[in-house]
Amino acid sequence: MMADQVGLLNTLWRAKLIAPMRPDRYLRMGLAVRRAGLTATVGFATAAQRCPDKPGLIDERGTLTWAQLDDRCDALGVALQQWKPTTVAVMCRNHRGFIEALVGANRIGADVLLLNTSFAGPAMAEVIEREGADVVLYDEEFTGTVDRALRDVPGATRVLAWVDTPGGATPTMDSLIEAHLGQRPEPSDRKSDIILLTSGTTGTPKGAKRSAGSGGAGDLKAVLDRVPWRAEEPIVIAAPMFHAWGFSQLLFAALLACPIVTRRKFDPEATLELVDRYRATGLAVVPVMFDRIMDLPDEVRSRYSGKSLRFATASGSRMRPDVVISFMNQFGDVIYNNYNATEAGMIATATPEDLRAAPDTAGRPADGTEIRILDQDFNEVPTGRTGQIFVRSGTLFDGYTSGKTKEFHDGFMASGDMGYLDEAGRLFVVGRDDEMIVSGGENVYPIEVENTLARHPDVKESVVLGVDDEQYGQRLVAFVVPRDGASVGADELKQHVRDNLANYKVPRQIAILDELPRGSTGKVVRKELLNLVD
Repeated sequence: MMADQVGLLNTLWRAKLIAPMRPDRYLRMGLAVRRAGLTATVGFATAAQRCPDKPGLIDERGTLTWAQLDDRCDALGVALQQWKPTTVAVMCRNHRGFIEALVGANRIGADVLLLNTSFAGPAMAEVIEREGADVVLYDEEFTGTVDRALRDVPGATRVLAWVDTPGGATPTMDSLIEAHLGQRPEPSDRKSDIILLTSGTTGTPKGAKRSAGSGGAGDLKAVLDRVPWRAEEPIVIAAPMFHAWGFSQLLFAALLACPIVTRRKFDPEATLELVDRYRATGLAVVPVMFDRIMDLPDEVRSRYSGKSLRFATASGSRMRPDVVISFMNQFGDVIYNNYNATEAGMIATATPEDLRAAPDTAGRPADGTEIRILDQDFNEVPTGRTGQIFVRSGTLFDGYTSGKTKEFHDGFMASGDMGYLDEAGRLFVVGRDDEMIVSGGENVYPIEVENTLARHPDVKESVVLGVDDEQYGQRLVAFVVPRDGASVGADELKQHVRDNLANYKVPRQIAILDELPRGSTGKVVRKELLNLVD
């Protein structure tokens, strides 16, 4: 126990979270925790006491100090209390309004439901009804979606977080904040949960509850031991903050008082410019953002050095091995690939050293996390053999809001993914357990075929799906995007796969596309691809 505490203190000192400061400043930080409560967003309150006059948030509207941001969150909390909400839904892009809505609602004990900005009206309506949201804070651009979603919820209160055309009838967050600046919300006895929506590829996303106790000091130590965060150093957060990955990076930044640099919509060149302009030492993205950065013309990328970066961290979907290597060749060995789950938090991390050795690895288990690879009878499989990934740690979620939970075996939670461990203990994820394709009695994992297609010199990216087939049960269909300026045919690609894999792994149909349909978190929208199948 003593060794664990010493190890934690060493980690916090190395990350400069513990640093020489006047005793009264530590006292004020402690009082801030007591006032705001030990919530998921408590880092915003402590940062406002640690370095009140330093930049806390930089977005397209300018800079807010930590103290200003903290005051605005309090003011919004006061305004929200007049409606006595139980659940506040937030549908915002990355900007100050998202943070103010999240923290303000959290401080008054309301549950916070983070909505995907790609939602259509019917899907949003189903989630709103299921979670019982009674206040909705949203960007004006989503008005049409919100109107459709709340058609049968006339009593819901609406507030605009980002306004494109001032002067409308709907109240704005800015007006509420201005009316209550200098006030603090009344203490609440209710515990606030953050409801994150899973990013599953089928059905309406499920709500996964994560409370302030999820993870704790162990999770903090695991991240700081693996990824070189440093307190009070800027981080550019390009990953969507409503998603579990971007959300976790936002909370870490606040906890370490790292200035948060963000913009509403991702732009690859603008992201590099923000890194250089603010000398950011961290960059948080989803993997497809690395792709878009490396798709920039060489002469555009070469305008930016990225030399301040200590880490560029990603999660949320598979990373292309060729992009990993090319990014690190230009900007240094700074990529950290994270295998996370909304329901489990951080499971594994691949360091730059891991990625140089195996650029498609998900890395090694986080400290305090155990991984088992099991067959369908729950027996552990040998090293190198594919099975279902089960995980046990202190960061498992509090269950779905429906009351259901994940499958567990012997204290280990089913991740829903298939994968294997190599001799070095590195994890490789080959796909979802429901993505495995059984064609003619043979098991095929799409990622193996996708990686083979990606090695063709004229292929930029690909996705492989299984579709129903009367003769084979399922057949493989590939969707391929050629590299810029390249031309490649289906027959040539089939032969390429045949030259490298078993015959039953050759797609029976290959469609050539200009681009793959993606959601706001960068994941491919497979439903749209299935509509293209003959």
